[in-house]
Amino acid sequence: MNQRRPNLNRIPWVFLLLLSFSGRAGAVVIEYPMVSLEGETQGTTYHIKYRDEQQRNLKKEIDSVLVTIDNCLSTYVADSEISQFNRSETAHRFRLPYFYPVLKKSEEVFRETNGAFDPTVMPLVEAYGFGPKKVRSTGPVNVDSLLQLVGFRNVVFDAVSIRKVKKNIRLDFNGIAQGYSVDVIAEFLESKGINRYMVEIGGEIRTKGPKGDGQSWTIGIENPLQPGKMQTTMKLVNRAMTTAGNYRNHYQSNGQTFSHIINPKTGSMEQSSVLSVTVFAPDAITADGYDTAFFVMGLEATKRFLARRPDLDVYILYTGEDGQLKAFASEGLKNL
Repeated sequence: MNQRRPNLNRIPWVFLLLLSFSGRAGAVVIEYPMVSLEGETQGTTYHIKYRDEQQRNLKKEIDSVLVTIDNCLSTYVADSEISQFNRSETAHRFRLPYFYPVLKKSEEVFRETNGAFDPTVMPLVEAYGFGPKKVRSTGPVNVDSLLQLVGFRNVVFDAVSIRKVKKNIRLDFNGIAQGYSVDVIAEFLESKGINRYMVEIGGEIRTKGPKGDGQSWTIGIENPLQPGKMQTTMKLVNRAMTTAGNYRNHYQSNGQTFSHIINPKTGSMEQSSVLSVTVFAPDAITADGYDTAFFVMGLEATKRFLARRPDLDVYILYTGEDGQLKAFASEGLKNL
């Protein structure tokens, strides 16, 4: 996830398509009408579809959950739990149930990717003009100084609280919290006995069960060189999918292009051939954390990483040596 508040600029990376695929012949399934909900959250939009025997409209409850998540994890909410922690100099006891799970997953992705994903990147995010202060950079960023304030090992936490090892450490969960929000809503639906659904927030998606009438949930991945045009389509079955890319959220100043994806180890905005990284995983928080990390790592390092992670798949769009758009799909996607 990359939560982007200004101007609803977390435009979905994918298009949900009404494409059908044949199901098993002879199976008799009662199809309840699809419930479709939509709204705004986290600086973007959401779309939720589900089959429910009771035809319940759960929008009010879902909106309430999303507001509570924001009140915990959003740096754009001044009195959110994460904002309070960022301003504090003492240990912080968790008030809401969302902070600790995101910390745990962040720790996993940080460790597994050797720091390519690091939620303590907040000082750099603000310096480059992508934080809630909305101050655009007009000159060189003092990277060496800011890197002293970046490093996930500078926080210590357990299931009850978190504290800073070094003063002025600040967290930014915008690279993972949107995926987590998708999971929370998916689990909310399941708690209501709903087991056939599609949850999408800002292009981060999780599905369960068939769409209906022999159809699978089908998505289209956007062409980063031609926004609004699909590059390919894939089925998404009992899985989550998220995308990271720098072509949507960037700006130019004094001839320089500033992108929201920052390498937390170098403090720089990576200039590489990779244009977008779409990750498929069992849940959206996992996909969301790794899509940012893989973008920073680049194509070849990501390929090596996937050799030991059969639970993950990627679809990477990049610029080839000939300047043309190229695609890499991991083995698990070849038949989708």
